[in-house]
Amino acid sequence: MTQINMISTDNLKKSYLIIIISVISVLILTAECCRESTYMKRFLLACLLSGAIALPVVAALPEGHPAPDFQTQASLAGKSFTYSLQDALKKGPVVVYFYPSAYTGGCNIQAHTFAVNHDKFTASGASIIGVSLDSIDRLNDFSADPEFCGGKVAVASDVEGNIAKSYDLTVKEAAAGKKDTRGVEITHGFAERTTFIVTPDGKIAATLTGLKPAENVEKALEIVQKLAAAK
Repeated sequence: MTQINMISTDNLKKSYLIIIISVISVLILTAECCRESTYMKRFLLACLLSGAIALPVVAALPEGHPAPDFQTQASLAGKSFTYSLQDALKKGPVVVYFYPSAYTGGCNIQAHTFAVNHDKFTASGASIIGVSLDSIDRLNDFSADPEFCGGKVAVASDVEGNIAKSYDLTVKEAAAGKKDTRGVEITHGFAERTTFIVTPDGKIAATLTGLKPAENVEKALEIVQKLAAAK
C-alpha cells in the first residue's frame, strides 16, 4: 500500500479562495449600489475577469518547496521491493521523475536515457526513481527490459495517483482502448511528465516540466552535477 507524508499546498489554495471570495463580495456590494450604471457593470465585469487572470495557478510543486515523502512498491531489474523516498535521501539527492506510462513512446525514450546515463547520476551521488500509475506487474517487465530501464533504473507504482497528486501534478483518467508499444491495453491513468530534483534536506532543488523526454533527463543530470560540484 502506498503511504504518503504529504506537505500540501492547501493553505496556499485556501488563501487564493479567500481572496476570490473577498473580491467578489466587494464587487457585488458595489453593484447593488450602482444598479443603474451600465458603465459600472462593465467595470465590475472587467475587474472579475482581470482578477481571475491575475491569480496564480497552482501547478507542480516549485523549487524550494518541501518534497512530500512517500513509500510504495517499486521494481528494479524485474524484482519488486518497498521504496522509501526518505531512506533514499539519506544517501544523497534523488531524481523523482513522474511519467505517463511504461511502454509508451516518450516514456520509453526517457527511461532509456536515464539508464544510459545512470552511471553519471551515480557519480554525482544521486539516485533515480520513476513514478507512474502502472501496476507493479507492468513495472517488473519495464524495469528489466534491456531496451528501456535495463535493470538500472527503479520505477515505482502509484496506482491511485496519490503520490503524483501530492506533488500537485495533473492525473488524467485512463483512455479507453489505448494500447502500449507492445500492443497491450493500458487501463491505468496518466500523471503529467515532470521531474523533481530533491536534496537530502527534503527540499525540491528544481522542478522540470514542459521538456521533451531526453531533454528532461539531460537537464536533471546537469542539475545534480552542479549540486555535486557545489559541495
